[in-house]
Amino acid sequence: MSRALNFNPGPATLPLAALERAQKELLDFAGSGMSVIEHSHRGKDYEAVHNEAISLLRELLEVPAGYEVLFLQGGASTQFATIPMNFLTAGTHGAYVLTGAWGEKAFSEGKTVAALYGLSAKVVATSGTGDGKDKSYVRVVDSIATEPGAAYVHLTSNETIHGVQFAVAPGAEFPTANAPLIADMSSDFLWKKLDVSKFSLIYAGAQKNIGPSGVTIVVAKREFLDKGRKDIPKIFQYRTHVENNSLYNTPPTFGIYLVRNVLAWAKESGGLAKLEADNREKGRLLYGTIDGHAGFYKCPVDVASRSLMNVVFRLPSEALEEKFVSEAKKQRMVGLKGHRSVGGIRVSTYNAVSVAWIEQLTEFMKAFAKANG
Repeated sequence: MSRALNFNPGPATLPLAALERAQKELLDFAGSGMSVIEHSHRGKDYEAVHNEAISLLRELLEVPAGYEVLFLQGGASTQFATIPMNFLTAGTHGAYVLTGAWGEKAFSEGKTVAALYGLSAKVVATSGTGDGKDKSYVRVVDSIATEPGAAYVHLTSNETIHGVQFAVAPGAEFPTANAPLIADMSSDFLWKKLDVSKFSLIYAGAQKNIGPSGVTIVVAKREFLDKGRKDIPKIFQYRTHVENNSLYNTPPTFGIYLVRNVLAWAKESGGLAKLEADNREKGRLLYGTIDGHAGFYKCPVDVASRSLMNVVFRLPSEALEEKFVSEAKKQRMVGLKGHRSVGGIRVSTYNAVSVAWIEQLTEFMKAFAKANG
């Protein structure tokens, strides 16, 4: 079987080793005579997988003491509402940083939930320019200025649609805030080492960089979670999932099993240091090709904010962009069409995308520019 070069933004490609392990174990997991899909989430066989996934994540990310690791459902979109539901209390407001479409969605949900409490959500920093269809984002923000009463500051570490990412340069840090910092890291979680202690809560839908759709990972300071409201349904209280080891209700067991496989692959491949080195090399190859053919390819994002997970660029015309996607597909390169809201080309270069795939893609890009420029 010849696997496609999958550059989809999510659900995205998974490591072949993780999939082959699932294939091998699918019908008979751990000699039990049952698929892992069929095991009870209360049974010892599944619980071992569940706890191994948590342990691997703690190890890879070097999660500090006092932080919890949760496996939830509903994706980042559910977290957009769950966060204000838990942490907005009388006299407080939600503070939001907007650097792209997903930050806008989080803010919109924050406003809706805040209104239910008679409270508010505010934009405290934005890099957006223009309005309506002409609105664009081409960089991150350098600083965050909060007002008194901010229950939290929410930002999106990597904007999947606009190709804008925080802390890209080696040694670069996220901006600080005078309130608990929350980050949606759905599309760049585990792309490199991270100082978790800088954040009160991190969340990530698994389907982009660490697993299949259906699993949401939360890494959060226990002290912060304990401050959450108690007058909302138990299923929406983070403490409920902490107290039950993410087993309060039936979790997405097969999804968590696959996350375990991906995390094991990441560890065996050299950990986050190796993944970061590969991700930086992929970015060097792609942006080098784009900049090296500046009369044909154009990346709209400021150099210092260019994402190493979602590389976006334009060609001289939409017709050429359609031709690019079509001809790439003939060479088994898929998922390259930009988001419908911004157009262009988008290359998602998540951890499971190999450097060799990017080398093949950049050779195609060079040939395409020569033939059509």
